[in-house]
Amino acid sequence: MAERIRIQKAIANAGLMSRRKAEEAVELGRVHLDGKTTRLGDRVDVENQILTLDGVPLPVNPEIETHLLYKPVGVISTASDPGGRKTVVDLIPSEKRLYPVGRLDADSEGLILISNDGDLTNRITHPRYGITKKYLVLVDGVPSTSKLKRLVSGVELEDGAAQALSARLMDSSDGRALVEMVMVEGRNREVRRMLASIGHETVRLVRTAIGPIIDQDLQPGESRVLLATEVRDLLESGNPT
Repeated sequence: MAERIRIQKAIANAGLMSRRKAEEAVELGRVHLDGKTTRLGDRVDVENQILTLDGVPLPVNPEIETHLLYKPVGVISTASDPGGRKTVVDLIPSEKRLYPVGRLDADSEGLILISNDGDLTNRITHPRYGITKKYLVLVDGVPSTSKLKRLVSGVELEDGAAQALSARLMDSSDGRALVEMVMVEGRNREVRRMLASIGHETVRLVRTAIGPIIDQDLQPGESRVLLATEVRDLLESGNPT
């Protein structure tokens, strides 16, 4: 069994708050260990027990890593590829066994998470949790307001109905338009297929946000470790049904 450390130290180590603030959270009954309310002086085995603050699991296991990557065009969203193509995992400077959280098509670019956190992966990829993904899409032609409304009300694809939470025209010039779409689902090439269904082919697609997580400084191929506070914000976001 791993070393057991005091609850407040584990919370502070996760980067969420100071040890004093963690002590206050414990005293207010906001912290639970394996579902039970903790008290000052309690200890946690960070590798084998679940510590929560306000019902949200804390990333206190030192073996868990989550990276935010700006995926370039041409890189595939898998952990490995028999054909030898570069994968998102190849771009992460880590010795741990990590996996992409969801997918981003090879010809698309933008933010994707790479992690070994199973709970975080499930919350982000399962539509029931309602964690959104935002895209900026350059398309041929300029979609009308009525066409954009169809994306929100729902369009029929070959694998069933699909709809965006929102779709709006951001800019247009030279016969092309920039459309912002917010999605919860992440089916294969779903955004591209939805736009094609209303008569507009995608020229470029960039994922700009995953829930509350954005980073305008990352360049294609660059990554960074997700902050503990960002992990907590992700776990708190969405509306599970």
